[in-house]
Amino acid sequence: STPLLASVYPNGKADVNEFQTAGGPAFVIRELIDSGCMYPEVMTVSEGGLKEYTKKPTKENNKLIWKDLPKESGDETIVRTADNPFNQSGGLKLLQGNLGRSVIKISAVPQDRYIIEAPAIIFDTQEELLSAFDRGELEKDFVAVVRFQGPKANGMPELHKLTPPLAVLQNKGFKVAIVTDGRMSGASGKIPAAIHLSPEASANGPISKIRNGDMIRLNAMVGTLNALVDEDTWYERENENLSDQLRNNNAHDIGRELFAGMRKNVISAEEGAITWL
Repeated sequence: STPLLASVYPNGKADVNEFQTAGGPAFVIRELIDSGCMYPEVMTVSEGGLKEYTKKPTKENNKLIWKDLPKESGDETIVRTADNPFNQSGGLKLLQGNLGRSVIKISAVPQDRYIIEAPAIIFDTQEELLSAFDRGELEKDFVAVVRFQGPKANGMPELHKLTPPLAVLQNKGFKVAIVTDGRMSGASGKIPAAIHLSPEASANGPISKIRNGDMIRLNAMVGTLNALVDEDTWYERENENLSDQLRNNNAHDIGRELFAGMRKNVISAEEGAITWL
């Protein structure tokens, strides 16, 4: 696995300027190459391959000079060598179970939140979750199931604005998590979030079988994501479909009609969410 070498916001307090001062991308790339996690011979815009990115630019006598970085980190609270990582198994983890396959960013999640078991609350749009939060209806333990957010449903929009309200609830002591076939920003991470869940709801993925109140167990320690529903009940339960109103909203807006063919033919997020149209 690829080790976690950097502790930069949101999984650390350092900003990008402090990261650069401590060694920056050049330091990380060098460590990953030297540890066998990256292939230096790959083609890049520089003919020298990835090795060209392991040096630091400096100015000497009005000339640009590229120098090797020190062997040691400039600040081990921000960036570390591959033999002394923040986490040996990296900051991402695969979750899989009867809800399909998803990824979770664990590098910024407190370890006491790696395992969340709570009842599901279903949302078919991110606006529904925000409205429920504003009404004070989410002051409890729950797993927010935000479905119909995949590439086939509506082009897989950014869901990062869901992080602040869920973080407020987590800070109040509630056990919260999000399970979605949508995507979130790299700046997200404080909340346990199983994202890119495949198959998506619009492809009759298991996420569309979840009902309000179903117990959901997210376990980032062992990499599982399951609805704790009796097996026979789960097998016989029908998939729910997106309402006609929301389907119409997803298809008709400024320019959305142009992408109807792409939404129809796009493959899953797990396979790259691409279309040949």
